[in-house]
Amino acid sequence: MFPAPPLQQRNPIVSDFIHRNFQYHLLEEYHSNGMLVFVMNKMCNFELIQLLRDDSETSYDMMLDLCGADYPSRKERFEVIVHLHSMKYQHRIRLRFPIDGEPPEIRSITDLYCAANWAEREAYDLFGIRFIGHPNLKRILNPDDFEGHPLRKDFPVKGLKRGHFPLGHVINNKRNDAPKFYTESNEE
Repeated sequence: MFPAPPLQQRNPIVSDFIHRNFQYHLLEEYHSNGMLVFVMNKMCNFELIQLLRDDSETSYDMMLDLCGADYPSRKERFEVIVHLHSMKYQHRIRLRFPIDGEPPEIRSITDLYCAANWAEREAYDLFGIRFIGHPNLKRILNPDDFEGHPLRKDFPVKGLKRGHFPLGHVINNKRNDAPKFYTESNEE
């Protein structure tokens, strides 16, 4: 495991870069646990992340994480959070994109970072956040016929009643890549 870079105070280069190029989309800027955090309008997510990746001033060439969050008391209930890292400058930033609407939607960044593919599918599966332009947006953890999104705050705490599944039973998820389960009785 690689150690995290030292705690960053204010990174004026990145902060000025975002203020200069995306000042009308910047909603908030602050520090959290030594990391620079930008809350941005969702309309600029692809262009912002592409510029942060491609510009030599910033060079955020690695996406560390992409996840969803649910804040039911807020007007913009959902958020997509992206962590980026610059190998060249050893800087990390967090980008937060509040999303409203049902279903919540934001543009996919899979064209920029291959690692976003599964992370976006996970956020779709668990929160119901749709990523526009994703090449294969389908459930990744739950069966295709699963109803709801289990990490939403309004999902029942005890889950949905699905019945008893005996050993070896496979839920029909209509996928060719579904795992095959075998019991001792059907082994040859």
